Amino acid sequence: MKDPGKRGAHDAFGHVLLDQLEGRDAAEIIERSDGFIGLSAMAAHYFEEPGADAAAILERARGRVLDIGCGAGRYALYLQQHGHDVVGIDISPLAIEVCRRRGLRDARVISIDDVSAELGRFGTIIMMGNNFGLFGTPRKARFLLKRFRKITEPDARIIAQVLDPYQSTDPDHLAYHAQNRARGRLGGQLRLRVLHRSFNGAWFDYLFVSRAEMEDIVSRTGWQIDEVIEGGGGQYVAVLRRDG
Repeated sequence: MKDPGKRGAHDAFGHVLLDQLEGRDAAEIIERSDGFIGLSAMAAHYFEEPGADAAAILERARGRVLDIGCGAGRYALYLQQHGHDVVGIDISPLAIEVCRRRGLRDARVISIDDVSAELGRFGTIIMMGNNFGLFGTPRKARFLLKRFRKITEPDARIIAQVLDPYQSTDPDHLAYHAQNRARGRLGGQLRLRVLHRSFNGAWFDYLFVSRAEMEDIVSRTGWQIDEVIEGGGGQYVAVLRRDG
């Protein structure tokens, strides 16, 4: 049983990143609400320079940038190095410590739910690493997209990486989709937590959507899908542009 007083006792994801930063190999293990457990990513992935495809996508960034769910700062640091004023936010205090130690000048412990005008105005919001999923539910996505409109410039854009869950043929995933639909949820609405060593993260909602589902979510929020960039394995990047 882990010591409840241990530093970051429930920040399993942050401990994954901190272990990697300090030279201890680590992996992000995900537990889903149906009991499915799988490897999400080796921690080293969060420290890699964006590849050529991601770098080309990030060229669409304009002005001041908000990186939601910045993790170890992979994308925020890249944009900072390319002249952008970047604010990186993450709910994980240890992830933000890692970002600061790696040189991100403005890194803050803030949940996506708490993004507000106090952060200032932005020309671009990035949600890379499948972080469109941080919206959690369609209802919250619509609510927050309307809020994001209020803190962005008239020509602002959101660059969001997404996973289409219906591209999977894995029977465990397909069964989970069916369970969700039986409960009146989208198939790709997930309930997850991160596990690492003796650390069990808090449960959280995560949202994977198809392009059609995204179009439905985005409609009437003050944003429109301006471009879709296809990737492999069901991944795609949607570039949303502020509607006026």
